[in-house]
Amino acid sequence: MKQKFIERFKESLQLEDRDIHMDDEFREYEEWDSLAYLSLIAMLDEDYDMRLEEADFQELRTVGQVYDAATGT
Repeated sequence: MKQKFIERFKESLQLEDRDIHMDDEFREYEEWDSLAYLSLIAMLDEDYDMRLEEADFQELRTVGQVYDAATGT
């Protein structure tokens, strides 16, 4: 399940040629911008039926934290 999440994360941020790890701070990616933010929010909504308030999303720092929020773990 984590691998599928990472693949979808990579697709949504257009990072197919990069290794992604759960402890990565995704906001530090060179590709992170407002479009990446919207793409990630859309992926979470579509794949995990998850809607995050802006304030809640701002607390997430790592790929793993996003995964945990999306899967409820």
